[in-house]
Amino acid sequence: MTLQVGQRMTVQSYKHDNSLHRIWQEATVMDETEEYIIVANKKTKVVEANGRFWHTKEPSVTYFYKKRWFNVIGIIKANGVSFYCNLSSPILYDEEALKYIDYDLDIKVLPDFSYHLLDQNEYRRHKMQMHYPKELCAILENEFKILENMVNSQSTPFDSEHILTWYQKYLNLKEIK
Repeated sequence: MTLQVGQRMTVQSYKHDNSLHRIWQEATVMDETEEYIIVANKKTKVVEANGRFWHTKEPSVTYFYKKRWFNVIGIIKANGVSFYCNLSSPILYDEEALKYIDYDLDIKVLPDFSYHLLDQNEYRRHKMQMHYPKELCAILENEFKILENMVNSQSTPFDSEHILTWYQKYLNLKEIK
């Protein structure tokens, strides 16, 4: 399946035990390469597994990688672009949605590129409860190091201007439709 620029997709996040974690009702495809799919959204409804929902407050541009075990969300805020990174399976997509497995560990990157590792306790708990295989844990640890190096070197997508350019393209696309 080839994605088209401007195509609207749902994004579905699962946990390792195949339980639904979260659904973003709409994301607009901005680009697809061999390495990643870029989507953008603004004020999107997000439905949690328990049925509760909320709307995103800030616009975002997300890189979903096809071979990397993480995704990167550039969040556009008044004080600059921050990033939220999820350790996750590579993205899969079908007619229904873009899909990935969330592996709990997250990195929050502030506009000054200081960052914090989040949800370590959740990772440890789910690792035990859902029996993450040793091979998976090794992959996640290695991918975390790659992600951390990308943050430290501020390589794509960790570039505020790059994220703002994609967001402007998203706004232009929405004006056309």
